[in-house]
Amino acid sequence: MTTLLSRQFTVDRPLEQAWQHLARAEQWPTWAKHIKQVELQPPGEFGPNTTGRLTLSNGVKSALTMTEFNPQRNWKWVGRFLWLTVTFDHRFEELNPMQTKLTWIVEAKGFGVSVFRRLLAKFYGQNLDRAIPLLVEEMKASRE
Repeated sequence: MTTLLSRQFTVDRPLEQAWQHLARAEQWPTWAKHIKQVELQPPGEFGPNTTGRLTLSNGVKSALTMTEFNPQRNWKWVGRFLWLTVTFDHRFEELNPMQTKLTWIVEAKGFGVSVFRRLLAKFYGQNLDRAIPLLVEEMKASRE
């Protein structure tokens, strides 16, 4: 696996609330503007058997399957993009009772990873750099 990018940031929400907020992926387009729609099976919050279909704002669709699920610690899901397998790891760490550190890691493997690595890192990085501040603000304003 080749790491494409990693982002760490803090949200002003207790760990359980931060987890619950992000586990409702169908609501991600409110802060992740590069995502037009998220459909989960089964619908609702993430679970160990979740699969998802993301439709990006540019029309590209991606299917993702949960491969690792540790409640209030992390989840990983994996999808295909071109000739690559891309893994999205979302990690949660309680800093104190009112703050949670989130770490998001995007990795890829497969034919062409050396060719597409920089392009994918730039694409995902730009999207996350726009989305993360919106998520932080959304979580700060929420009263879950």
